Amino acid sequence: MSDSTRTAVATAALVSVPVTTMWIAPDSPRTVDAPITADSPDAERWLAGLDARPEDDESGDGRLGLHGRIESQLVAGEPVRVVGADESGRWSRVVAPWQLSPKDDAGYPGWVPTAHLSPVAAGESPATESVAGAPVATVDAATLDAEHPALALAREHLGLLYLWGGLTPLGLDCSGLVHHTWRRFGIVVPRDAYAQAEFAEPVALDAVAPGDLYFFARPGRRIHHVGIVVRPGRMVHASETGGVLVEEDLTADRIDTLVVAGRLPRP
Repeated sequence: MSDSTRTAVATAALVSVPVTTMWIAPDSPRTVDAPITADSPDAERWLAGLDARPEDDESGDGRLGLHGRIESQLVAGEPVRVVGADESGRWSRVVAPWQLSPKDDAGYPGWVPTAHLSPVAAGESPATESVAGAPVATVDAATLDAEHPALALAREHLGLLYLWGGLTPLGLDCSGLVHHTWRRFGIVVPRDAYAQAEFAEPVALDAVAPGDLYFFARPGRRIHHVGIVVRPGRMVHASETGGVLVEEDLTADRIDTLVVAGRLPRP
């Protein structure tokens, strides 16, 4: 894309649609992704279109076909910095400061349709270092006393279909579940599992408590999966292999690939 990309002075903007997807490049979306890249996106119709195609379809038009295409998602009112555009002007390259990432110190990078953004007027300064103004959850005091409050929020999504890059209640991936849950408490954490592991306070595997995070990796590879600890040996997580968000005991494969545990700031 370097030949067809023009840079611009970074400008502030807000997401002006309910949800938009951040793509790796302007040419990443497939024909089946048209509902989510339209000027007025329809996320539910997009997901229904993906689900109409079996995951083993050679066309790659199902949910698993999003691998290598999607970076993350943004929600209405989320601030971004626009740092470039393609030559048509239809696509904007942005960084999202509410989504911490080693990929860019300014925030998670990706491409979104320009029509999904609303420029911030000169002189206005939207919050970019915290999630001030984002929805903040309320949890019953008894729940707060009994267990980590993040578990109550994570369990709201049990049975939700897995979505690579998903960051909303319409679909979540493993690290998206963690990010979405802590964001609802107004806490900024990294977007990806490997970055969440680096950000979290280390916890010994034999000393985990409810609300801690389990991290998983294959030998010699970086962390690829994360789950929220319910109790030692049990977690809530968005499982790509299982296809849905579940609460379950660690399987033999999970135990074999469990490498570290960590603790995020408590709400």
